[in-house]
Amino acid sequence: MAVPHARRTDDWWRGAVIYQVYPRSFCDGDGDGTGDLAGVRARLPYLAELGVDALWFTPWYLSPLADGGYDVADYRTVDPAFGTLGEAEKLIAEARGLGIRTLVDIVPNHVSHQHAWFRAALAAGPGSPERELFHFRPGRGEHGELPPNDWPSQFSGRTWTRVEDGEWYLHLFTPEQPDLNWAHPAVRQEHEDVLRFWFERGVAGVRIDSAALPVKEPSLADFTEGVDPHPYIDRDELHDIYRSWRRIADTYGAVFVGEVWLPDPDRFARYLRPDELHTAFNFNFLACPWDPARLRRAIDDTLAEHAPVGAPATWVLCNHDVTRTVTRYGRADTGFDFAAKAFGTPTDLELGTRRARAAALLTLALPGSVYLYQGEELGLPEAEIPLDRIQDPMHHRSGGTDPGRDGCRVPLPWRADAPHSGFGPGTAEPWLPQPEGWSRYAADLQSGDPGSMLSLYRRALELRRREPGFGDGPMAWLPAGPGVLAFSRGEGLVCVVNLGDEPARLPAYAESLIGSGPLTGDGRLPKDTAVWLRA
Repeated sequence: MAVPHARRTDDWWRGAVIYQVYPRSFCDGDGDGTGDLAGVRARLPYLAELGVDALWFTPWYLSPLADGGYDVADYRTVDPAFGTLGEAEKLIAEARGLGIRTLVDIVPNHVSHQHAWFRAALAAGPGSPERELFHFRPGRGEHGELPPNDWPSQFSGRTWTRVEDGEWYLHLFTPEQPDLNWAHPAVRQEHEDVLRFWFERGVAGVRIDSAALPVKEPSLADFTEGVDPHPYIDRDELHDIYRSWRRIADTYGAVFVGEVWLPDPDRFARYLRPDELHTAFNFNFLACPWDPARLRRAIDDTLAEHAPVGAPATWVLCNHDVTRTVTRYGRADTGFDFAAKAFGTPTDLELGTRRARAAALLTLALPGSVYLYQGEELGLPEAEIPLDRIQDPMHHRSGGTDPGRDGCRVPLPWRADAPHSGFGPGTAEPWLPQPEGWSRYAADLQSGDPGSMLSLYRRALELRRREPGFGDGPMAWLPAGPGVLAFSRGEGLVCVVNLGDEPARLPAYAESLIGSGPLTGDGRLPKDTAVWLRA
């Protein structure tokens, strides 16, 4: 059993390392092929030994799983596929006993079509109070056969679905995810009650899904490219909602992280004002190519965006929606764009793994908090899922051209010598197939290998906790050669990353703390390699 690591400060979130758990694929505790809370509880010692400060769980609520749980039918019930509410409460408490906090996911933009509210709205008919909780409208055209407006979808396909009585309802995602009407006081009250429900059960924070989307332009007018304000992205009314949420969170000492995809840094920073969200995800860094100038600019821009409101930056390399890091960095295009995803993209996994190891040290050395996606510490690549096994609606709504997101959601390998790499205790086929050779990434193999990705992460996280100069705080760029990023942290800590073509000379140092790979024989830093030094 690992020893709980000490809480750093009351503002733990400013420099925390937060591990994202996709419950369906983390660990199967009951042997049915689906990951569950029992599996997570069994692996808490592993997570404590890894050295993370908190766990963020993607939705574990009751759901038809039309979109991986982001179609929530009941926020106060854990889906039976994952366990029970009692198990969730035990998990929160057991993790806390190991010094690990818990964050849950809240999806304010929409609910499941199986949610009691939406079922009641369908049954009640046009003009009813039940339908006012959503966006029901008559159609356009001579017989109402056309959608009420032309808004583009967040996924491929239409944003409106017609019901039997002729009305249409809005869904920015799938038809199984009807959008809520945030102008209705009952919608606001329900979400505030849900926040209190989970805070009362010991949850330390909430990740807000699609945080810039819930509020819509009241008339639902057509979308016109380039015209502000946007009819459903980043509406000013959102800030009053998040201020009310912040007042609730403050009474529990809880925190928020928002999924805020916005290109305008000033608009982005508004969500991080002292009375709104504590943090927001840094997607510019996540999508940035493996290029020294662009990475430096992404880092500078991120810190500049956060400075006016005093919020800490967040750093993330991948998550449950994007191509895994070792695969992305092994391709000709090392950036990320949903529109560019395609089947059969050539990948050099050896190159990608080398870069991912360097990127891990770069990310963990930057000021602020870091989010790790499950399996990132194992160096898992993106998997190409057989067409008949793909479940992600992004694939199906694209007409089969988009490979979807299942490739980064493949169940984790725990034991190399067990069926299905030890994902569960029996022989049940996992809900998504593991590729051939998946067992070579198993945690038990890597745990005993000092050169493995898992050992690199464990050592780096140990150093990050031990050295007060890391985490939240100042940084300063240092002079460096072509293609090299070098910066100092705190008192005498230096991170150097070589993205150039030739081995790079290191600044004078007293001690090398950790490297993503060995130095050359003459003490230089090879390309696609990073090192932490004590000056």
